[in-house]
Amino acid sequence: MRITNWHVFMPVLMVITLFTIVAFDSSGAQQGENAAFIKNGNKEEVMEGTEVGNMAPDFRVETLDGQEVRLSDFRGKRVVLNFWATWCGPCREEMPDIQRLFEDKDVIVLAVNLTYSEDSAKKVSEFVREYELTFPILLDENASVSQLYRIQPIPTTYMLDSNGKIQYKAFGAMNYEWLLQELQKIK
Repeated sequence: MRITNWHVFMPVLMVITLFTIVAFDSSGAQQGENAAFIKNGNKEEVMEGTEVGNMAPDFRVETLDGQEVRLSDFRGKRVVLNFWATWCGPCREEMPDIQRLFEDKDVIVLAVNLTYSEDSAKKVSEFVREYELTFPILLDENASVSQLYRIQPIPTTYMLDSNGKIQYKAFGAMNYEWLLQELQKIK
């Protein structure tokens, strides 16, 4: 008799729990166009996060040239944020196309190198020279940025609008046409 009661009680409990989660979630936040909004008085603010529609999390790192940069330094411009490493085959494949996009279009490219996974920063410099890259190379030496963005496969590419909102996210190598097609959708 007790076993039968649990078989009835558990589904009811699960339905109540699910209803409570949905009711609680919709009371403080709204979902729309894959964006998450927080109500702040009469206005809505986009939440920070790593999904399309979120505000891209800000970070501060040094470039290969030793300059300190923040992602927020580039507000007002469209940004292609690419996570890569020199030992990554697909990263090597897409770099010439990313360089071409940087040269051809009005877009900021920030290439976040997973420096903590490299043999040395010298390898990164050699790679940049070999591929003749002219966009900023950001060094994620302690994995703080890749952890912030929950980077699993590389390359991973984010495209941000001029307000810093994520408009596109891709896993794997992208070619020039694909990059261009997605960039043209972003203001």
